[in-house]
Amino acid sequence: MFAADMESTREVAGVPSTVLIPMRFVWPYGGRSVFLSGSFTRWSELVPMTPVEGCPTVFQAIYSVMPGFHQYKFFVDGEWKHDEHQPFVTGEYGIVNTVLLATANFLPGNVRIADGTLTDVVPRLSEADIQGSRHRISAFLSSHTVYELLPESGKVVALDVDLPVKQAFHILHEQGIPLAPLWDFCKGQFVGVLSVLDFILILRELGNHGSNLTEEELETHTISAWKEGKAYLNGQIGGHGRALSRHLIHAGPHDNLKDVALKILQHEVATVPIIYSTSEDGSFPQLLHLASLSGILKCIWRYFRNCSSLLPILQLPICEIPVGTWVPKIGESNRQPLAMLRPSASLSSALNLLVQAQVSSIPIVDDNDSLLDIYCRSDITALAKDRVYTHINLNEMTIHQALQLGQDSYSPYEMRSQRCQMCLRSDSLQKVMERLANPGVRRLVIVEAGSKRVEGIVSVSDIFKFLLS
Repeated sequence: MFAADMESTREVAGVPSTVLIPMRFVWPYGGRSVFLSGSFTRWSELVPMTPVEGCPTVFQAIYSVMPGFHQYKFFVDGEWKHDEHQPFVTGEYGIVNTVLLATANFLPGNVRIADGTLTDVVPRLSEADIQGSRHRISAFLSSHTVYELLPESGKVVALDVDLPVKQAFHILHEQGIPLAPLWDFCKGQFVGVLSVLDFILILRELGNHGSNLTEEELETHTISAWKEGKAYLNGQIGGHGRALSRHLIHAGPHDNLKDVALKILQHEVATVPIIYSTSEDGSFPQLLHLASLSGILKCIWRYFRNCSSLLPILQLPICEIPVGTWVPKIGESNRQPLAMLRPSASLSSALNLLVQAQVSSIPIVDDNDSLLDIYCRSDITALAKDRVYTHINLNEMTIHQALQLGQDSYSPYEMRSQRCQMCLRSDSLQKVMERLANPGVRRLVIVEAGSKRVEGIVSVSDIFKFLLS
């Protein structure tokens, strides 16, 4: 064990040494046994750290320390380690993490105790710090182009508009993708996107007894015919009674990342096709990539993760900033309600909620509102396998049955463990962004520690709406 370092716990001027501030220390990199030690324990004690409920690779410990400068390390599976993503220095005891607690940052009211056990320390940031952080992110995105999103290798699936709808959704399922750009051979250009939302609308239409669309017609119904019929359903009719074709939202490889992010947010689309043409008239276009907010977030994280001090806003817990959708508290009527369903609810109710509430996922909870699973738009493609959709009743199939149906259907890019990720209301924006930057993670369900009671949900788009507002 290390010798005591009295200097590292020096007292802040004017603050009695008896003042203790509860601090939450986190080791987010997994392990079998994890302990905390530091100058605040005189390096003579190993403080056990416990896994966060629902996040087995994240260990935490609450320890009360005096205001001042402290050093600490983690003892993971018999080895001393430090967190490279937190401030650290090299000194007498090797590389150690550091933290400075000044009384100006922890005035009365900034330390709040929830349910008598968990204490959240909320750093105080000025409006200038917040706007400065936003400005740096905006400047970074404006100075980097879409080229940085392009992978060294990979594939992009596109579908011909003359392809039968049934076959198209089977391809989406087989490829494990939620959408695909549409190519019109006659026009020689990309004209739109087919997504799982289209499949949801088709299933609802098939379930509508007054519908003109039958299962037999679906076998030969082309994508272009569906898109035209969808335009009529949505009232997108031109002056001559023809369906209006929507303009394809796309971008070029030279566009900057901020413009692409704003385009995705403004048009409320999941991805933007990146199209390049060497011709001035745009003929012979090449589909290079499908840009998403997740990919842009990864660029932000790669750039700022080792210099997070430039973004003070990252220190804020998500419960202290206007981000995500939260369960309204008693007496609150101005918040958008969080859509949740029980596993016994019908699949039809889930599909209706996905469309009407304009959300991409629904937490599935028990009678105590504790998280059990999550149902996403992309889960619906499991019904395309073996034409399951032709012999089920959406009103009779439960969400539990639908999830079981797709358990062996998840693509390697979006495993269940990645999709149903959780976080705590006390987690910092930095931790949330780091987790959302992982492949396949599009949202985090905010849960209460221990009970896993759902408190809210935060998505990648929520993060960008906050950062670019």
